[in-house]
Amino acid sequence: MEKKTTSNETEPLTSKKDASDCSKGEDCKENGLLVRNPKSALRLVEDGNKVHQSQGDKGEAAQISNGYSGVQSSAPCNGEVEDAQGTAPAATTTTTTTTSTTCGAEAQQQLMELEDRETWSKKIDFLLSVIGYAVDLGNVWRFPYICYQNGGGAFLIPYTIMALFGGIPLFYMELALGQYHRNGCISIWRKICPIFKGIGFAICIIDLYVASYYNTIMAWAFYYLISSFTAELPWTSCTNPWNTGNCTNYFSKDNVSWSLHSISPAEEFYTRQVLQVHRSNGLDDLGGISWQLTLCLLLIFTIVYFSIWKGVKTSGKVVWVTATFPYIILFILLVRGATLPGAWRGVLYYLKPDWQKLLATEVWVDAAAQIFFSLGPGFGVLLAYSSYNKFHNNCYQDALVTSTVNCLTSFVSGFVIFTVLGYMAEMRNEDVSEVAKDTGPSLLFITYAEAIANMPASTFFAIIFFLMLLTLGLDSTFAGLEGVITGVLDEFPHVWGKRRELFVLGLTIVCFLGSLATLTFGGAYVVKLFEEYATGPAVLTVVFLEAVAVSWFYGITQFCNDVKEMLGSAPGWYWRVCWVAISPLFLLFVTCSFLSSPPELRLFDYDYPYWTTVVGYCIGTSSIIFIPIYMVYRLVITPGTLKERILKSITPETATEIPFGDIRMNAV
Repeated sequence: MEKKTTSNETEPLTSKKDASDCSKGEDCKENGLLVRNPKSALRLVEDGNKVHQSQGDKGEAAQISNGYSGVQSSAPCNGEVEDAQGTAPAATTTTTTTTSTTCGAEAQQQLMELEDRETWSKKIDFLLSVIGYAVDLGNVWRFPYICYQNGGGAFLIPYTIMALFGGIPLFYMELALGQYHRNGCISIWRKICPIFKGIGFAICIIDLYVASYYNTIMAWAFYYLISSFTAELPWTSCTNPWNTGNCTNYFSKDNVSWSLHSISPAEEFYTRQVLQVHRSNGLDDLGGISWQLTLCLLLIFTIVYFSIWKGVKTSGKVVWVTATFPYIILFILLVRGATLPGAWRGVLYYLKPDWQKLLATEVWVDAAAQIFFSLGPGFGVLLAYSSYNKFHNNCYQDALVTSTVNCLTSFVSGFVIFTVLGYMAEMRNEDVSEVAKDTGPSLLFITYAEAIANMPASTFFAIIFFLMLLTLGLDSTFAGLEGVITGVLDEFPHVWGKRRELFVLGLTIVCFLGSLATLTFGGAYVVKLFEEYATGPAVLTVVFLEAVAVSWFYGITQFCNDVKEMLGSAPGWYWRVCWVAISPLFLLFVTCSFLSSPPELRLFDYDYPYWTTVVGYCIGTSSIIFIPIYMVYRLVITPGTLKERILKSITPETATEIPFGDIRMNAV
């Protein structure tokens, strides 16, 4: 069927002979590629080596040799689009040798990229990686605090509602998108809606911001871990060089009175020895760089590099430790906490419902924000991880399992924290509300560390606790950087496709250098600023536009058909309604609530000045600004009238290749 040509002559891409052949219900070959006839609706089955026709197709499909990979573009290389009969306009019946050669080279490169794409060694590697990403430090400190602050057990009602109608549908959508299109966060938009490609670049910038401060928190935990290898933990006494006259150890055997200016030894260790914030005057005077934290962070990035440099086959083995170890430690700490005196007071405070709180809008906003940031759509990680799945992997089941595990982990972490807070309240002879004033990292590094220090076998519990924090953070860092790596490598395979190790090395160096500001004596103030502004509204905006692009531009019907090709059944009306309306409204609700009342930042005794709010919004905007910039760029470079440019910009450029054994066929 294919005409042999000499080196100086090529067969026209859209010759009459090819057009007639394709219209007879056969698969035709163009530029060495098998192109599936639009008329033959083929249904793939996973467990066979045959391609069966769908019930509505009475024609006989031609057999496809395993020696080829069927790849089809939405348009021939010369830019013209074929009509429904597979024929092209008359003006395109002649093509130059140069154009044909270029098309063949591009198609050959596309085939090489598809054939070289790695997959997870085992299904469990993928599940552990996603769970490790979703379950992070925020599950341990943020959820318990948000829960008791917003009505205790009553908070579980808005939390569950927001999970069912907002968080889990978005989580499932990203897993399905990545698995079907098999691309990272940048290049995937060529197959969905090209004008939204700026979303991919915005995601990469957000991930870099997260890496610049999130790993610094792990450096603090690593410092604590090293300091724990002593017979007496250094944050148990007031006789250390960093202690002040206000240091008061109420756990000592002497009768000690707690005054308004009293400071616990754990707090002074955290603020004056680890962070050294007393050597900074605020964001306008950060001070020097802490060499101890710098070394800790350098070691962390070294571990990160050698865990992800070879791809998911390497990181998929590392998460067997980093994703499972925290659960072992959580169980040990839960049992230990439950046996402490006063533990019941903490549990009661944690779960006692305050039904009046449900009438407050802030509670619902906090529930929506918590489930969203806990599951983590919008960071490109779910797209990247699922893109390495097998085509017929049950991503629906994966979404339900991993999101359920994540939510249950947050809930159980509350018991781990509040049993200890109840013990602290018992020892201080205070109410739990007085003990639980610390929020964020301070809840772990001051309150919980102090409680551990005064338990029997304190050194052992301190070591395993801070090891748990490190492993919780590490697999989240693996995931965040993999989102960037997969996105860039898929977008620029000709540059970085064979140089992954070099690119990962450069990326880790950039992240390390970007973290230097957070390693200063005032670095904790920078971490707080980035945590509140660099990711929150930016990620919410990204996922909102992503949901709109998929549901309204790519089309909810097309997306559901994609899921049906993978799983054998289309999503039901519940998922469709969530994707089209409820989830976007959910995101819009949280974003507007955040923008209408920006948080007033305060850390320790430092009140952030007004100009830091402006700086925070500038940081957040610096990532999402890529979305409108790319839209304008796309419309400018696309030829035609404005209407034609818009239509071309919202039409997928390339079809998605459906893998089937050793062959790949196009989705029609």
